[in-house]
Amino acid sequence: MHVGIGWRQPHYGELLARRPVLGFLEVHSENFFAQGGAALAVLERGRAHYDISLHGVGLSLGSAVGLDPWHLNQLAQLVQRIDPVRISDHASFARGRWSGQAEAQTIHAADLLPIPFSTEALDTLCANVQHVQEHLQRRFMVENVSSYVRWLPQPEETLLVETEFLNTLAARTGCALLVDVNNIYVNALNARLHGAVGDPVQHCLDWLDRVAPQQVAEIHLAGHCHVLPQPGEDARDEIVIDDHSSRVCAEVWQIYRHAISRFGAVPTLIEWDTDIPALDVLLDEAAQAHTVATASLQARQWPAVQFPDGAANPNNAPSQAPHPHGRAA
Repeated sequence: MHVGIGWRQPHYGELLARRPVLGFLEVHSENFFAQGGAALAVLERGRAHYDISLHGVGLSLGSAVGLDPWHLNQLAQLVQRIDPVRISDHASFARGRWSGQAEAQTIHAADLLPIPFSTEALDTLCANVQHVQEHLQRRFMVENVSSYVRWLPQPEETLLVETEFLNTLAARTGCALLVDVNNIYVNALNARLHGAVGDPVQHCLDWLDRVAPQQVAEIHLAGHCHVLPQPGEDARDEIVIDDHSSRVCAEVWQIYRHAISRFGAVPTLIEWDTDIPALDVLLDEAAQAHTVATASLQARQWPAVQFPDGAANPNNAPSQAPHPHGRAA
């Protein structure tokens, strides 16, 4: 079972000095686009001891104005240099056209903005993802996002459910899915603001049951926070933010247990990006993920598939086909 942690700047030196046993390290791709320098040198040192997963936040895969060629070229150079075990970004957009000036300009928002689950948005996302895969010559992973606004259907437009949208994306492009369990739970909690009823955890379990297992190549776990209404506001207007600033909560562990029982020994990442704690806290969360996953696999009696190096299958299902571009995605 491969469990990794997000490798952030406060832990660069300590992790290299201690070299704890981990399945992989994940870094944000955009932090290493510079051609040289200290950050890239550290990443190359880490790559000498661990598999690296490159996780992007800026490709804007759902953008109707297309991808930024410079961004994609920088990512391609980093991929060639680091040879990551997996590469990913989000089912979201950030690039758009701003027509408030005399001449329309393309701008880039500093956020992962949600896309509508419409057939038109699906066509755009598929085209962009396929372009990325062709440019990188690698299979790519696309992550479900937490969202704090929702798109309403336009006249004569039907929105798909999220899982159908993602399954179709994977089937049409050959990409893999990165399932962020915390994002599913955050969205289920925030759905109550729009009148959703029922158990949020059960909603998440049902969400996982609708995802095609053979498409899932990685799972993310993280913490979130609750933003309480201001005095005088409706107490029901509490919003939950996916801020990656705390330990994984009990409900997300429960959902993760179900994800592993359904998808198998999928590589799992502990994300922590805000109020970053001591390295030992992250290692403790990683150990917890390994314990939960192992118990879930044993309960389902998943075969202990082994590869020549003795590592468990990083792509879960025993029958899964080899990755078309070499290393597992």
